[in-house]
Amino acid sequence: MTVAKARELCRKWFLQTLEFVRPCLRLREVLRVREGRLEVAGDSYSLASFSEIRVVAVGKAALEMAEATAEIVQGEPLRGIVVAPTLPPAPLSGFRYFAGGHPYPNEQSCQAADAVLEFLKGDSSEKLVLFLISGGGSALLEKPLHPSVSLDDMRRFHELLVSSGAAIEEINVLRKHLSAVKGGRLAERAAPATQVTLYVSDVPEDVPSAVASGPTMPDESTLEDCRVLAARYGMMERFPASIRVLLESGQLPENPQPGHPCFAKSRYHCLLSNGDAVEKLAALARSENVRVAVDSSCDEWDLQPAAVYLLMRLDQLRREHPQFPVAVVSGGELSCPVTGAGVGGRNQAFVLDCVPKISGQPVVVLSAGTDGIDGNSPAAGAIADGASAARARRLHLDPEHYLRQSDSYRFFEKLGDAIVTGPTGTNVRDLRILLAFPAD
Repeated sequence: MTVAKARELCRKWFLQTLEFVRPCLRLREVLRVREGRLEVAGDSYSLASFSEIRVVAVGKAALEMAEATAEIVQGEPLRGIVVAPTLPPAPLSGFRYFAGGHPYPNEQSCQAADAVLEFLKGDSSEKLVLFLISGGGSALLEKPLHPSVSLDDMRRFHELLVSSGAAIEEINVLRKHLSAVKGGRLAERAAPATQVTLYVSDVPEDVPSAVASGPTMPDESTLEDCRVLAARYGMMERFPASIRVLLESGQLPENPQPGHPCFAKSRYHCLLSNGDAVEKLAALARSENVRVAVDSSCDEWDLQPAAVYLLMRLDQLRREHPQFPVAVVSGGELSCPVTGAGVGGRNQAFVLDCVPKISGQPVVVLSAGTDGIDGNSPAAGAIADGASAARARRLHLDPEHYLRQSDSYRFFEKLGDAIVTGPTGTNVRDLRILLAFPAD
């Protein structure tokens, strides 16, 4: 196998995995109308029992999920609100659309929250509400719970959280308690309607209520957890004064907890997760006669120890299978605190950290986000190989400098090794593949 062939395979496997995790494909498998009943992942609802079906779609996959749902449930009375990063070229009849902000809320995020709260107000037991939730919803749909908090304060709050180094589930604990639409508050608003949540997970699989900060799910966390997390990451003093006062004074109410009556008629179904994407990526590599190890145990680690660990696992595989190409496939998100004013994200930073570590070796490393967006860059991620360090030296590019400046995108852009897909319309976290091969 040549370096060029190894790079081509890694790119191909990643792009094929992106196609596999399109939510519309999975929705058509789990949602159907048959003989007057709506079937959802094994559950069955008599359509004659409902005067109306309402749809609330929020997140990076909202457009595609809403369109697929409308196609499947066509002929039934359907109205909805869709909150996504962009507006669709062809809106669905009976649906309102909002282009919320991401990664930080904007005016449309707040207008969308007001519209959704009004849309769900006064829902009765004769209504069925389908919530279609995907990653990115925390910023796309937002409204401060307390009137003392302005949109500018909320935006600054989100900025501090994203750059704090905290894990996504920790970030979303804080988001939930300052928001009028997170932490189960949409379920509370929609009760006593029958509620079904179909979600695409961009969080660790054991904390589904962190997806879009859990607008329809019980909140297991508390205000005291918020104060502990703010102290742990040194954020409390940096929060806007309006938010700091609310957290310190105990003026905020707790979110609906597990067992709250508003969840009595709620069901939840995960459509896709990072595990599904990792399994698909590994299967694609195996189909090319590659010996594969799946290892996502470094999920939520700092990127540098994660790079050391995954390269060590790759080296073990190389020793076990010296005559074969080998790969380590890994999923989840790595911690990447912002240390400079550059352009990049955690995936490109991970690959950049690997560049000197794989120098001169028959190794290719690819890391990219399934949403097509890595940090504040236009890229999904990056790819590097054993010759990348030498190529960078010829262009007078110092990997350590670009890493310190949080400027990984500009490094890989100059090498021609940024992976640019554009927004994919889904998000099941990040994928990494480290491929080693015997030289031809």
